[in-house]
Amino acid sequence: MKSNSSRRARAAIVALAAGSLALTACSKNEGGSSDTDSKKDQQEASVQSKPVVYADAAGSTGPAEVVAGAKTGGTINVYQEAGLSHLDPSQIYVSDAGQVANLLFRRLTQFKEDAKGNVTVVGDLASDSGKSSDGGKTWTFTLKDGVKDQNGKAITSADVRHTVERQFAKFIFDGPPYLQTWLAGEKYASDYRKLLPGGGFDGKHLPASVLDTPDAKTVVFHFDQARPDLPQTLAMAGYAVVPEKTDTKEKYDKAPVATGPYKIASYKVGKELVLVKNTNWDANSDSVRHQYADGFDFQFGVTEATQTKRLIADQGEDKNAIQLTGSVEATQIQDVIGNASVNKRAVKGYQPYVMQLTFNLDRVKDIKVRQAITYAVNSKSLIAGEGGAYGGDVAPNYFAPTLPGYEASYDPYDRLKAPQGNIAKAKEILKDVPAAEKKVVFAYSSTEAGQKRKVAIEDALTKVGFDVVAKEVDSASYYEQIGKLDNPYDIYISGWGQDWPSPGTVITPVYDGTQVADGSPNYSHVKDPKVDALIKKALSEDPVAAAKTWKEAQHYLLEKVIPAAPLWYTKQFQLSGSNIGGARYGSVSSLIDITRLYVKS
Repeated sequence: MKSNSSRRARAAIVALAAGSLALTACSKNEGGSSDTDSKKDQQEASVQSKPVVYADAAGSTGPAEVVAGAKTGGTINVYQEAGLSHLDPSQIYVSDAGQVANLLFRRLTQFKEDAKGNVTVVGDLASDSGKSSDGGKTWTFTLKDGVKDQNGKAITSADVRHTVERQFAKFIFDGPPYLQTWLAGEKYASDYRKLLPGGGFDGKHLPASVLDTPDAKTVVFHFDQARPDLPQTLAMAGYAVVPEKTDTKEKYDKAPVATGPYKIASYKVGKELVLVKNTNWDANSDSVRHQYADGFDFQFGVTEATQTKRLIADQGEDKNAIQLTGSVEATQIQDVIGNASVNKRAVKGYQPYVMQLTFNLDRVKDIKVRQAITYAVNSKSLIAGEGGAYGGDVAPNYFAPTLPGYEASYDPYDRLKAPQGNIAKAKEILKDVPAAEKKVVFAYSSTEAGQKRKVAIEDALTKVGFDVVAKEVDSASYYEQIGKLDNPYDIYISGWGQDWPSPGTVITPVYDGTQVADGSPNYSHVKDPKVDALIKKALSEDPVAAAKTWKEAQHYLLEKVIPAAPLWYTKQFQLSGSNIGGARYGSVSSLIDITRLYVKS
């Protein structure tokens, strides 16, 4: 899942590349001022690597467990720097829109988290987490009774079929690729859209041998191989239901129809999104969400520095406010941890994201250039700008501490020994590289964080002899722009986190050569036969054997291909106002758990 850490600890679906975490080169709160223990943090992060449990009908029955002390009424203000890139659920694969989706949209399954961070997949629209047969190649879901959209129309299997089929349409390009790729199978491995080019809008539909809807309440998926992770996949925001009769195709992105506890009252793109109660949402059918507040007012264009300052001051409407995906701004961290009354309003946790400097392999073809940049980048400076140890830890490789198979000591570029970069080594590698190849175009996000990351990257690369041409990209469309195959950039910072606890949700979407396409998270455009073969092998193996294959794939990528330079693992540190109740860190979203919030008075 993309980090909007500005992609999901089970739903990649997290805001760094779009710049939600501030990066400041020098400040009174940078570097070693933190008293947090990184090794302890990484040990605690391992809870997110535990297997997810699949719930039966009893565990999927609403209402959701009552939040202690919860009250109804009031409006929660939500502050965010960058606007939302999408509201069409099929296009959602970034954490900011993912948070909003948890309030607006329901899917066949959903993640449910307890107070200890244990995660269960429950039935959401479905009565349970699904029933498998045929060795895991077939999955059957039965819809709950009485689930309606905001207009009072019952959700049926026809709506689920439509939701699945529209994933194949060309205008859906920015969401998760798993389900449609799996349904397309080996026959259409190179381009899943060939299975249903019209996305169902031209009257043609997926055959019953692939997707069967024998009656209004039954949905049956058929795959060419076992798909044990399907219940987790369907819990992603990107697979939330889109009612067939109200689908407006491209226009749906601005005015989607809600099935969750809230619906859209008004939306000014890039400025404000106002949500009010969806009176057709039935709490008794929902075991995850609540509807305590009367509504949510999302205000965009509020920098992290301003968010932090206002939430520390805790005056007026700011008492009823939270940060969406943003964090405590780096220069103000000590103002939070040094004040007990403010610090108790903070929510902290380890995120699943690995921030990295991605190489566009269509442009940066010389591996020596990629090696030199990987040695040169200054993780220490970047992390200092994120708030030191409160904002992240040095990343020596592509697997985060939240991921099964994480190797803490795997460090082929000595990042742990030299987090500030190895300038001498980078210069040595570059000595025979032509000058023309030392000119690199760097795309950065138009946020406070993006601006300061630009400075850090320019400083490190200039020291070893690179001519860095920096190009600013609008933060709301950052991932969309770097996701274009013909983008004009050589390097760009991106962040990715597991969609659920499996290395397959990191290696496959980010490095599978068959998924190189516009909107794909394979931002480096890597197409390597050995990588593709290892992915195919791992996906067919049992978990123990697959773990070894995923390890081999990571080592080969990082040492022989170098599609990206790992920079840092991210942590979250958010504030809420004193009148907000129910705030806690959610390991699914890697953010404040927005589904359980209420206004105290």
